[in-house]
Amino acid sequence: MYLQPRVLIVLLLGFSSGLPLALSGSTLLVWMRESGVDLGTIGLFALVGTPYTLKFAWAPLVDALHVPIFTRAFGRRRGWLVFSQLLLIGAILLLALTDPVRSPLFVALGALLVATMSSTQDIVVDAFRVESLPESEQAAGMASYVAAYRIGMLVSTAGVLFLVSAFEDTGIGRSSAWMWGYVAMAALVLIGTVTVLAATEPEQSVRAEAKTHDEAAFSRVMHAAIGAFSEFLSRKHALTALAFVVLFKLTDAFSGTMTAPFVIDLGFTRNDYAAIVKGVGLAATLIGGFAGGYVARRYSLVASLWIGGVLQAISNLVFAWLAFVGTSQWALAAAISAENFTGAIGTVIFVAYLSALCRNPLHTATQYALLTALAAIGRTYLSSGAGYVAEATGWPLFFVISVAIAVPSLILLTWLQRRGHFEAVGPVKV
Repeated sequence: MYLQPRVLIVLLLGFSSGLPLALSGSTLLVWMRESGVDLGTIGLFALVGTPYTLKFAWAPLVDALHVPIFTRAFGRRRGWLVFSQLLLIGAILLLALTDPVRSPLFVALGALLVATMSSTQDIVVDAFRVESLPESEQAAGMASYVAAYRIGMLVSTAGVLFLVSAFEDTGIGRSSAWMWGYVAMAALVLIGTVTVLAATEPEQSVRAEAKTHDEAAFSRVMHAAIGAFSEFLSRKHALTALAFVVLFKLTDAFSGTMTAPFVIDLGFTRNDYAAIVKGVGLAATLIGGFAGGYVARRYSLVASLWIGGVLQAISNLVFAWLAFVGTSQWALAAAISAENFTGAIGTVIFVAYLSALCRNPLHTATQYALLTALAAIGRTYLSSGAGYVAEATGWPLFFVISVAIAVPSLILLTWLQRRGHFEAVGPVKV
């Protein structure tokens, strides 16, 4: 299949966006669990994802301000991308030097910095993607972006676990092996940097920059911030739509927070988990990403959201079944495949919905950052108690509860559907 240059750029940027998320999330939790950190503390580490929920606060700066030297050399969006990626590399290297047992506070600080730099990169990548793809390339672009995003996450989960094991096989101690695994991930961020250098500035961004070029910096920031929020909140049913954004991926986030500790507790080795995630998990992610693109193009927006919402919820039951089956390789493969497949479908459809809500290139970054920050509330705050729930209920009931958590979002989906919200949004750009 031939990919248009713009679609290929978006695909590689999707990988760059997906790569750092697990480094302050699930991969870090495996490192901590192997080091003997208790489940309650591990669950609380979901709070280091706070920057993903607050990134809308500095998104107007990304929309309006220039980065000295970088903006002049590369342009409005590309300059911010290169700048944020270089800072991200530094943050990952800092996290690599920490120790979960001896200095959990420094681990939390390092993870917080990685999340901050990662979320800043996401602000710019999302704006770049929305602004650069014409209508005819949105289908391929959206599916490619989400599939590559998930691949980036797999590389920073299964890929890191394989690397750590390989380093240990050479005689390196466990702590040093984890450090070098994270150093390798920092190097992979350069894939995104090279991609940005090869890309061109989106035409919409160039026009928006020309329109506000003569404004003072403070004025541009205020226009980006106030315009983004006031324009969105003036829409009908805006607050209900925002609540739906918060809750739609919560079922996925709640169970996903504890998936890695659950697999380790069942008795699987680090390599068992990594091999399955990187093998069948990767295949399921790719198929699910493009299946989500097909669903979003074949069906209406609301029908697609129903399909994605229900699938990502019921897939959690596979892990409840796995808790009874035990250490069966094929059962783990089935569970990981189901989660990755349905999760990718749900993500493509959800990203399509969020993209359809962003309409003005003057503040694309701010509006999309607001929406994705709200979506991250589920992963960061509402799922932070997942470890305590798992300890109190046991693994089978925990995953049943994670299915029930999807009900509020489906209720809101019904409410918005009956009031014509999705017709007002317009056609999906997929």
